[in-house]
Amino acid sequence: MQRRDFLRSGLVLGGAGMLPMPLWAMNLPALATRLHAGPMLGYPAYRSATVWVQTLGPAQVQIRYQAQDGKGAVQHSETVQTDAGNFYSVNIVLDELQPDTRYQTQLLLNNQVLPSPGPLLRTPSLWKFRAPAPDFKVLTGSCAYINDPRYDRPGKPYGGGYEIYEPMRQEQADLMIWLGDNLYFREADFASPAGMALRYWSDRAFAPLQRFLNSTPQIAIWDDHDYGPNDSDSSFIFKETALRLFQSYWPNPSFGLPGTPGVFTQQSVYDADFFLLDDRWYRDADAAAASRGKVMFGKTQLDWLKNALLSSHARFKFIAAGGQMLNDDDAYEGWNLYPEERQDFLDWLANNQIRGVIFLSGDRHISELMRRPRPRYSGKHVYPLWEITSSPLNSGPAKGDHNPYRVPGTLVQERNYCSLAFHGQGADRQVLVSCKDVHGRTLWQHPITSRDLGYDSA
Repeated sequence: MQRRDFLRSGLVLGGAGMLPMPLWAMNLPALATRLHAGPMLGYPAYRSATVWVQTLGPAQVQIRYQAQDGKGAVQHSETVQTDAGNFYSVNIVLDELQPDTRYQTQLLLNNQVLPSPGPLLRTPSLWKFRAPAPDFKVLTGSCAYINDPRYDRPGKPYGGGYEIYEPMRQEQADLMIWLGDNLYFREADFASPAGMALRYWSDRAFAPLQRFLNSTPQIAIWDDHDYGPNDSDSSFIFKETALRLFQSYWPNPSFGLPGTPGVFTQQSVYDADFFLLDDRWYRDADAAAASRGKVMFGKTQLDWLKNALLSSHARFKFIAAGGQMLNDDDAYEGWNLYPEERQDFLDWLANNQIRGVIFLSGDRHISELMRRPRPRYSGKHVYPLWEITSSPLNSGPAKGDHNPYRVPGTLVQERNYCSLAFHGQGADRQVLVSCKDVHGRTLWQHPITSRDLGYDSA
């Protein structure tokens, strides 16, 4: 097939015009016989699960699965066709699962069983109204820069520490939350939709990532570098291309709301709800003058968040975004640059006495734990707010600023990831926050108990 013919056959509509499929497909086989990337687990529900795969060209993909203990029949997913219009990636749904069960999977490409076993997935236990919430673990991190000398800036390579994914795999966590900058568009990439697609194609197949993606359920939000240019905002002309790529490469439970595009979503893991925000799609320029109308998240998204928090019965309520939210000294892209929007939300949080809130962020190329005291609100006591910043996984580390709310001893200026381990019961339930280096060694730990989050009498 001629290159021009392929591009015509692979055109899909995007908000900024026609999106040509990447030129790598010139040399793809008529039918793929192996995967390009994945399989990657989405977070399983009680009775179903999602597995993401990407093939090296067009293929029919199916998953065979059975309970690991051998009980129950062998089942098969629907057969799904991968094609250029969806970047040869698919989310395959496994249904008729049972809670609290491990399933072994096996991938079939064009009716041929792949030699390596598929991921082992574990459905959550049906605990509510039956037993205390079980112990579980969530990992988090951001800023995963993978070197590409052809397009990187001259000088010392910016990325490194790729061995970090092995100790992350060995954590055997229940979920990994990517906090943005999960890849880095270069100048040559975000100049065109095809360049953006090429960056996703090459980075997702990065070998050190594969075993981790295969071992742990994954969910993600974006920040500027996997949305568009550095410090990009709502004006980015290829934002719809960015959203389409993100939707094709991450097995999130949802993306925005009907009529309200974006990557914001919610994921529950036992007694923790994670509210994952989009800090780019609706964002006014950082340089805009501070005013009541200047927004980072926008009214519609924050209205959704407020209703979701009011509806949540989770003991832990994590509000996650790409940039820092509580730091008043963030000179880069924090929520402090949008003071009216932030203050309105913090006032709402206090006025409604929402318990259990912890903020979660990336972006800064440092990790740290913040504790922000709050004055009494309308005569009511309100607990201090906590924020965990987790960055970078692979990008170059940075120096910390003068953060007035930083918990002493928690500033990390090297590549790292964070672990959130939940255990205990009632008012003694806690999340143990650990920051770990590229070899999995603990750099610091700090417990945040239910009592710290307004559950004194729980």
